[in-house]
Amino acid sequence: MLDVDSLSLTEAVRLQSALSASITKRFQRQLALVFSDIVGSTPYFARFGNEAGHSLQQRHFDLLQDGLSTRGGRIIDTAGDGAFICFPGAEAACLGMQDVLRRMSADNFARPREHQLTIRVGIHCGAVLADAQVVTGDAVNFCSRIAASSRPGEIRVSRQVFSELPSALRMHCRSLEPVELKGIENKVALMELLWWDPVRFPDLVRIENSGEQLQLPALDTISFGRIAEVDGVKANDVVLKLPEERLTNMVSRWHFELRRRPEGLILRSVSSQMTEVNGRLLSRGEEADVRDGTHVVLAKHISLKFAASRKSAADPMGTALID
Repeated sequence: MLDVDSLSLTEAVRLQSALSASITKRFQRQLALVFSDIVGSTPYFARFGNEAGHSLQQRHFDLLQDGLSTRGGRIIDTAGDGAFICFPGAEAACLGMQDVLRRMSADNFARPREHQLTIRVGIHCGAVLADAQVVTGDAVNFCSRIAASSRPGEIRVSRQVFSELPSALRMHCRSLEPVELKGIENKVALMELLWWDPVRFPDLVRIENSGEQLQLPALDTISFGRIAEVDGVKANDVVLKLPEERLTNMVSRWHFELRRRPEGLILRSVSSQMTEVNGRLLSRGEEADVRDGTHVVLAKHISLKFAASRKSAADPMGTALID
């Protein structure tokens, strides 16, 4: 047995160098890393109790496992609301997490809004030390910070991931404004990886009365109305404020909601006030499809236009993607 306490300084340094080289040779590899985290689990536990909360967490892990199996992904660790996952490469990681979000969306459609599962995802790739049980390194910490910066329902990827993707997947990426990440000195440029077809699932809405254009949150149910909060609790995902107070007051407190289903978005009227979709008048509880270009009129005077961000740069409703 080696007696390390008896080594001279020179011998100890040589041993340290040999161990470092051996660790790098045996365990260092390039992997794609993913962090997935449930959004809003703390208030969910508080409202519905431990059993429902743990069921939500298990649904998260089950959907992850189902979506990863064909892409070579494996769950390394789960802690509370989150999961740490590895893939052999960036393409597999992006395709795998797109699959997971689509499966989750389909599962959410049959559930009431308050029991729908929403996650945020970060993807990065880099050198790590890994064996069958442990994956560690600076790239892991960086990936967790990317995930923490993501909005609900969003997949954010690093520039390193983007650079390794084939052209077909790059076309599903949208450049974001540089963001601050905890522990990182300078702002970091990230990309959003879209996991839906923007033609069938428009992600912009223009309030034509004011010219304001809003990015729709990547949620499976999106509520629209004139109020932002009720007793400190968020009331609507999209708050409709018009230039004139008179027009704003024509919007119901809760006017309509969009719901994501596998084949596209549907609009469901939840108000007794007038809601018209592409010229068709909806009664309360009635539904209509929403696509790129759908025109919605509320209370006869309020005009909304839905659009997809993936359009040509010449289109004022378009948001350029990086090719």
